[in-house]
Amino acid sequence: MRQSQKTSISWRTITDSRLFLPLVVLFLILLFDFIFIPGFFRIENRDGNLYGSVIDILRNGSTVSLLAIGMTLVIATAGVDLSVGAVMAISASVAGILMNPSALRNEVFFVTDPYYTFQPLWVVILVPLIVATICGLWNGALVAYMRIQPMVATLILMSAGRGIAQLITNGLRVQITYRPFAYIGQGWVILPFSLYIVAFVLLITWLLTRKTAIGMFIESVGINSRSSFFSGISERKIKMLAYTFCGFCAGIAGLVVCSNVKTSDSNTIGLYNELDAILAVVIGGTSMSGGRFSLLASVVGALVMQAVTQSMYAIGVPAFALTAIKAVVVIIVILLFSEQVRGVIRGLGKRQKEV
Repeated sequence: MRQSQKTSISWRTITDSRLFLPLVVLFLILLFDFIFIPGFFRIENRDGNLYGSVIDILRNGSTVSLLAIGMTLVIATAGVDLSVGAVMAISASVAGILMNPSALRNEVFFVTDPYYTFQPLWVVILVPLIVATICGLWNGALVAYMRIQPMVATLILMSAGRGIAQLITNGLRVQITYRPFAYIGQGWVILPFSLYIVAFVLLITWLLTRKTAIGMFIESVGINSRSSFFSGISERKIKMLAYTFCGFCAGIAGLVVCSNVKTSDSNTIGLYNELDAILAVVIGGTSMSGGRFSLLASVVGALVMQAVTQSMYAIGVPAFALTAIKAVVVIIVILLFSEQVRGVIRGLGKRQKEV
């Protein structure tokens, strides 16, 4: 009897975890790939580096994973940031101009030297991140201090951000040939280098939110901002921190995409990525009304979104139909998070107990 009770308790603990359903959904997608796509799990070793469809999911999902880490903190405060895609474009445009400033003269100077750059690498990385962080600071100021609704406040930069990115590059696509910068998105150290960037950002964010009081303050503000205020927590500073950090993560994502495609295209970089980031966080179990969050579950949610994309392309689904397929998957996942479905899952543990 005690053994059955322990089994039931452990089952409930597992099913209540925010990682449970995202991992189940990811497993089901990969199971579909295993059954219907021959060779999907084939891994090749080329010069000590690993390549394959599964590796591509991890590599291509790194951009949304970075956005999801920052978006998780924002949504946990009961907010949302619709401008992360535009901030990515701004970050990429600034990086492109720093390496090849010819666009400022309304011309594009094609560089053939793979080691040519107008500014050193550390400037090319640092300045775009500062600009992206300032964009996040702007959103935070509008939400926290001007009391503008998060969707409206971030919609301002979402609309104006691409225009700002185009102004930076004079509307031109800046080609990037600087090989050390390209290594950010195209480099390999057994696994894609961008995965190490995601792991580092995830680790630092986890340490800041779980080994300090910041995570508890964020959840408290999301659950009840008024009660948090009377408890001595500065709601404005916490929201400002969340939006600023989200802008910083969007800046990193912009650099990763820019280095991967070797061009700074303000029209396409980050386009609709804000929607994927929000969906990844929701799949990760963070409620849009704020409160408890899981960074790792959000990253798994980002991998779910990328696994769906990769799987659809593998079976020949055209790009124009991909959005509809992703919408169906998201609806199914959201239904899985409903209390009715959770009740059924918990009931499995009770039946096991009775047996």
